[in-house]
Amino acid sequence: MKKILFVCHGNICRSPMAEYVMKAMVAEAGRADEFEIASAATSTEEIGNGVYPPVRRLLAAAGIDSAAHQARQMTQADYRHYDLIVAMDTQNLANIRRIIGQDTDSKVCRLLDFTPTPGDIADPWYTRDFDLTWRQVNAGCRGLLNQRHFE
Repeated sequence: MKKILFVCHGNICRSPMAEYVMKAMVAEAGRADEFEIASAATSTEEIGNGVYPPVRRLLAAAGIDSAAHQARQMTQADYRHYDLIVAMDTQNLANIRRIIGQDTDSKVCRLLDFTPTPGDIADPWYTRDFDLTWRQVNAGCRGLLNQRHFE
């Protein structure tokens, strides 16, 4: 089983969007039993909160239920448990390394690194462009699912 943890700053916008999009993609591919997928924050600001309403609406419009989500902070134990830790942006990478220390197993990467246009997922908390983030997350998740080691 491949275990993936998506990580952003607060775990209410980008990382839960990626978590639920990826879960939907693997289910659609008939491969849900091959994956354990979750998300977490690098901060403590939103712990216990659900998915931010505009993100929840985008997910719902795609037929994806995120009602059970509660934001949580990433821990060092997550590094040991998950095979892949997928950050939404460069700042998240720095914060993940602050939590875990050295990435000795080369598990940490950015989601858009799995696309032809590597970079940071736009943070809709600041940009207010939830559709752009939606497109980027979908492209990143599709690229991640299509990686050779997942086939």
